[in-house]
Amino acid sequence: MKNIIIPGGVALAVVFLPLLLINLNVLDAYTAQIITLGGINGILAISVNTITGITGQLSIGQAGFMAIGAYSCIFFTLDLGLPLPLSLLLAALLTAFFGFLLGFPTLKLSGDYLAIVTLGFGEIIRVILVNLKNITGGANGRRFTTLLVLHTDLAFLVVTSSLVFIVMLLQNFLRSTYGRAILAVREDEIAADASGISVFRYKMVGFVVASFIAGIGGCLYAMVIGFVKPDVASFAKSIDYLIFVVLGGMGSMTGSILAAYVLTYLQEFLRFLQDYRLIIYPLILIFVMLFRPQGLLGMKELSFVGLTGRFAAFLRRKRGSPS
Repeated sequence: MKNIIIPGGVALAVVFLPLLLINLNVLDAYTAQIITLGGINGILAISVNTITGITGQLSIGQAGFMAIGAYSCIFFTLDLGLPLPLSLLLAALLTAFFGFLLGFPTLKLSGDYLAIVTLGFGEIIRVILVNLKNITGGANGRRFTTLLVLHTDLAFLVVTSSLVFIVMLLQNFLRSTYGRAILAVREDEIAADASGISVFRYKMVGFVVASFIAGIGGCLYAMVIGFVKPDVASFAKSIDYLIFVVLGGMGSMTGSILAAYVLTYLQEFLRFLQDYRLIIYPLILIFVMLFRPQGLLGMKELSFVGLTGRFAAFLRRKRGSPS
């Protein structure tokens, strides 16, 4: 995996420059919300890419995990009265637990079989959310009023900072022993198994991490939009997230993020075409498959060396310090 080195100051500018433009009213609330939604889609694209591009498994049910994170965050905050940051963490952990429950019996499958199981999981979650009317509000969904709904600049700051932090963590994770083992499993399961790497174990690690990230994305979606319906767990949503990964490049997290921002804005920009704008997605995929089948960045990553390097050094000092 080849890294394209970018100064860490650029990553900080990505966060704070649009925030400044929002506060100066250069970017209106509508544009700011589109950018914020692009960040949430970027987090969910990372979740899909962690499974599809990093571990080499095909999953088309990530929208189900996203829905679990969204509804769990609302339940923990409104029904149990927990603070919002704690609700986010618990919602992500609960989603990771569901990922473990699904992955334990299914990750011995591969290819189309795993895709079918994850597809079924997403549809099961959607049907359960429709029928649990006392908790989820049924087909009408459930409202969630938070400060992020009221303040556009705060929503942008929280989502974009979370996105940058997740990218930093994953880039360092992939350089660790666990990350390199997962990449080895992706490249050749037989060779990895012959080298003493537990294929099932590292597939499970990748699947649980991806579920955890999807839970964060779902919780942020509930915070920013302020309203969640069971349709967020639909098959069409999972395909949207998979499209981000295919367009950005399998195995490139930053490529998936770039594609998520581009397609999120493009979908809103072409809204005047009404339903005809949905034709754009297939056309984009066709052209990508014909002229750049590896995606926008392929296997390359944009590495924010000024940030990830310092963060990795901090972790190494912590591990080396006496307890």
